[in-house]
Amino acid sequence: MSVAVFTSNQPRHLSLIRSLARVFDTVHAVMECNTVFPGQVADFFRKSEVMRDYFGRVMAAEDQVFGSVDFLPGNVRVLALKMGDASQVAPSVFAPVLAADHTVVFGASYLKGALCDRLVEREALNIHMGISPYYRGSSCNFWALADRRPDMVGATIHKLSKGLDSGAMYYHAFPKPQAADPFLWGMLSVKAAHDSLVDALASGALCAMEPVEQDRTREMRYTRNADFTDEVAAAYLADMPTAADVMSAAQGRDMSLFLRPIFA
Repeated sequence: MSVAVFTSNQPRHLSLIRSLARVFDTVHAVMECNTVFPGQVADFFRKSEVMRDYFGRVMAAEDQVFGSVDFLPGNVRVLALKMGDASQVAPSVFAPVLAADHTVVFGASYLKGALCDRLVEREALNIHMGISPYYRGSSCNFWALADRRPDMVGATIHKLSKGLDSGAMYYHAFPKPQAADPFLWGMLSVKAAHDSLVDALASGALCAMEPVEQDRTREMRYTRNADFTDEVAAAYLADMPTAADVMSAAQGRDMSLFLRPIFA
């Protein structure tokens, strides 16, 4: 059995590839790459003192949960591209990807055109780090925390669609309730998404789930990368939820808001 994954090159993305490599014979990994030092090097996010502070905390939490960048297992075939380039590559290049038994998208660019059409036809899966339909767009779990909603920090596993994060949903994934600082809480949510999806693919449980269309009228926030400014980051760092706030919100979740919630 083989799996294809469109992803990026941070430790959390590499960790997903490794997890898939443990249960599939072959992993075809299309990696769209950014700097592994966000906030320090100008790239997808700006270089500034506040971004250095913010992403320093992100990287520390990521290292705690996923470790650092490292080489991948021998059963992984990698196609490395610059972030945003995948949709421009000739579709014929992706022949092994399109022949895989499953396809997962996590942290790649917004896939468009012929590539997106083929992936949608093949019912590719998307890991959206955010709880759809409530939070959609960019940095959704950050915005949930900024809204003082740690209960809305998690992931949505849904079908890839031509619209951003708008495909029919299989389930929501969350970390188990615990007193974690917000940065660690976000990374534990990523791990919950990875672990639950790899298990669901390996066991065949995902095939038994009927995807449910999103109700767009329930959207609470739609955000873009441009919304995450130095001013927004500074205000958040000055008044972010505590570990106790995270624990209280997680324990008090209204479970009726979520689809087949899985805690991992």
